[in-house]
Amino acid sequence: MPGLVAAQATDGSVLPFPPVPSASTAGPTLAESTHVRRAQPDHLPDNAPNILIILMDDVGFAQADTFGGDIHTPTLTELANEGIAYNTFHTTSICSPTRAALLTGRNHHVVGSGTIAERAVDWDGYTGVIPKNDATIAEVLKDYGYSTAAFGKWHNTPATETTAMGPFDRWPTGYGFEHFYGFLAGETSQWEPRLVENTTIIEPPHDPDYHLTADLADQAITWLREHRAYAADKPFFMYWAPGAAHGPHHIFSEDADAYAGMFDDGWDAMRERVFARQLELGWIPEGTELTPRADNMAGWDSIPEDQRAFQTRLMEVYAGFVQDADEQAGRVIAELDRQGIRDNTLIFYIFGDNGASAEGQNGSISELLAQNNIPNTVEQQIAALDALGGLDALGGPLTDNMYNAGFAWAGNTPFRSTKLVAAHFGGTRNPLVIDWPAAITHDGIPRQQFHHVIDIAPTIYEVLGITPPSEVNSFEQDPIDGVSMVYSFADPAAPSTHTEQYFENSGSRALYQDGWVAAAFGPLTPWATAGVDYANWDANKDVWELYHVSQDFSEAHDLAAAEPERLEAMKQRFLEVAEANQVFPVGAGLWLRIHPEDRISTPYTSWVFDETTRRMPEFTAPAIGQRSSHVAIDAEMPAEASGVLYALSGSSGGLTLYIDKGDLVYEYNMLILQRTEVRSSAPLSAGKHLIEVTSTIARPGAPAEIVLAVDGTEVGRGTVPMTVPAAFTSSESFDVGTDLGSPVSLKYEERRPFEFDGTIEEVRVNLQ
Repeated sequence: MPGLVAAQATDGSVLPFPPVPSASTAGPTLAESTHVRRAQPDHLPDNAPNILIILMDDVGFAQADTFGGDIHTPTLTELANEGIAYNTFHTTSICSPTRAALLTGRNHHVVGSGTIAERAVDWDGYTGVIPKNDATIAEVLKDYGYSTAAFGKWHNTPATETTAMGPFDRWPTGYGFEHFYGFLAGETSQWEPRLVENTTIIEPPHDPDYHLTADLADQAITWLREHRAYAADKPFFMYWAPGAAHGPHHIFSEDADAYAGMFDDGWDAMRERVFARQLELGWIPEGTELTPRADNMAGWDSIPEDQRAFQTRLMEVYAGFVQDADEQAGRVIAELDRQGIRDNTLIFYIFGDNGASAEGQNGSISELLAQNNIPNTVEQQIAALDALGGLDALGGPLTDNMYNAGFAWAGNTPFRSTKLVAAHFGGTRNPLVIDWPAAITHDGIPRQQFHHVIDIAPTIYEVLGITPPSEVNSFEQDPIDGVSMVYSFADPAAPSTHTEQYFENSGSRALYQDGWVAAAFGPLTPWATAGVDYANWDANKDVWELYHVSQDFSEAHDLAAAEPERLEAMKQRFLEVAEANQVFPVGAGLWLRIHPEDRISTPYTSWVFDETTRRMPEFTAPAIGQRSSHVAIDAEMPAEASGVLYALSGSSGGLTLYIDKGDLVYEYNMLILQRTEVRSSAPLSAGKHLIEVTSTIARPGAPAEIVLAVDGTEVGRGTVPMTVPAAFTSSESFDVGTDLGSPVSLKYEERRPFEFDGTIEEVRVNLQ
């Protein structure tokens, strides 16, 4: 038989099978043998706890009613009333860096995450790639016998590596998570998310009752039940990180309606009442001062009366979004109770990966306007919203809405700044609750020890008696930068063991050292980005501030003039720490704001597609919305053909070429504010046609001249007044023959995904 080694008989012939040994040479027979199952190596303590990390997105220090805010957070409150809470816990001030630091226990530049994945550049601290020398908690715990799973937002894969071709070693399943369900981007629509399960791209159901955060809770609960059925003898590690409450703020209208009228007095009044409650609850120390509003941030009194309903509805939508996400987290925790495993589950509930976000600036129905540095007015926003259905459209699938920066500032009370600002605690300080009923006793005393997101990993390792491995998967490991928080579980008065920490994001930077903070604001003002001269910013000319934060909780008093020697020493120490952690060049996260043409993207300038090309992420797709290009399509049309030939991005901004009852239509959706349509002069006949689109764009952001041709003859021409300088979205895609996700055009919104009813043989794209 093939594959078997023949045996030779004594007479020289070849036997077809190996001979069976005689009883005298075979050893003990099966009946005479005994068997003892080998014990598996025991790497973990008896009854090792399950571990659950809940990480909310873009929520601030002062938003949860658990700690004095206006937004109802029953799950956070339940855990805080059972476990312990930290009021001096810190993040990095921005998404991807916080997540990379959390999952590895190392500083964010050390793990290549000095900025978000979409703004990665090729300096070592900013590549957007977590090195294999910095294993994640999931990788370590998996090797120690844990089941591992992640749900929700994964913002730690380079944007150019999120296609169906991978490489998958930088997806969650390549970083130790045995199961993943969520999205690979900074944000996504909550109604039509761009989903991935493990390494398979999937579509959500077309269901008016669908919402992503509920789906993430459902998926987590299902995984917990499967874990109980198939691996009940193993502990689990779950990372549950919803997209909420990052923009777009999407939620059912009834959830937003629960907050109707609550914010009608505006952000200044909100800040005053929240501050009073924080003091009353003892969440902030007695004597804390409320810091003033920045000079370049609008006060509520300056908002015209006819714009206030727009501003307050944006905040109501946001509040409903946050409450729903907290309640969905509660469903996951309720499943632990249902299975009887809650007592021995160690839960870290991190209320925010940075402070509340001011990226909505003056209030926006399209938050990518700010990301693209496009000036606009509230009047333009409201006019565009009226075309979508008015205030009732906010929170729905046709908008990419975010609230006014003033409400974000109030959401970070008592601090002075917001997300993106690493210089002030408003960007970097977030509530943390730790709950472990079997081992932690609630005492109601806020922990005031200084800690940072890099401290979660070493805390887990100490709980489990794990020495961080020196080698993982044959890669020598970098040292852990964080310190364990276990010492503070039982002793709220214990001195902090985290005595020094740097912060840096886009030039905003600080150094904490033994109760003092030295900080420089940098050029980025998140609530007013338009017109900022990033290119001529000189970090050496920044004015530094100094705060004695062990006595001045809110950083209300700048002591730079009173303590010049201390400040100078801390500035020099910052440079030493920055060099050791790959921070240089300081401000590298701003590079692509200055040079959008340097965005790390596909090296190709020409492509050949067909109807199988779907869900190609925008950052890997042809930049036909920003650069001159020629697109040629070989297609066969039925009579009165209809459907999308190709589409890039979605309802918040994008472009599409489609056929509607034979008419050829090109539409450029300029981030909702402006839509340009170019139509063919006559319908296309049935049969085979060559369709061509020529776009001439002098530079990203400049106007575009669009020419449509069929079978070599021009059939339409028009001008797009302004193009997108950087990107339409961070998660939508390029699709051929359909428009998956949210639709680019309102003209076929009710017919989505509006699949082409003919045949597309080939699409050829050339960038010029």
